[in-house]
Amino acid sequence: MKATQWRKKIIKAMTDVGTYNKSFDQAVDALAYILEKRDDAQIYYDEHGGNPIVIHTNKGGADNPDTNPALKLIMNLNSQALTIWRDLGLTPAGLKKINDEAMKEKNVSSLDSILSKLDG
Repeated sequence: MKATQWRKKIIKAMTDVGTYNKSFDQAVDALAYILEKRDDAQIYYDEHGGNPIVIHTNKGGADNPDTNPALKLIMNLNSQALTIWRDLGLTPAGLKKINDEAMKEKNVSSLDSILSKLDG
């Protein structure tokens, strides 16, 4: 899927859970780009056999099993994406953190409320 399509899906998901804010657009764009590249890597991996283990021949000519580089890339991009998903409130833990912080902001003491009215 292209980044523009991912961007729409991410914004819809954020809107659905109530975390979308225009100030998050750069993070949304970064996540959309990462997911596009992850999809491209997945297609490459699948088209080239989808083997998680490949044989790597070292300088000495010995064959050694290794994790497929395409699979390593997919896992790395998934990890990066998960971090941003969490920051945008699109995981249970991320949503809980955002909701907890939002609730803390609403709990203003009576004294703070009176003082803020005097300042304004």
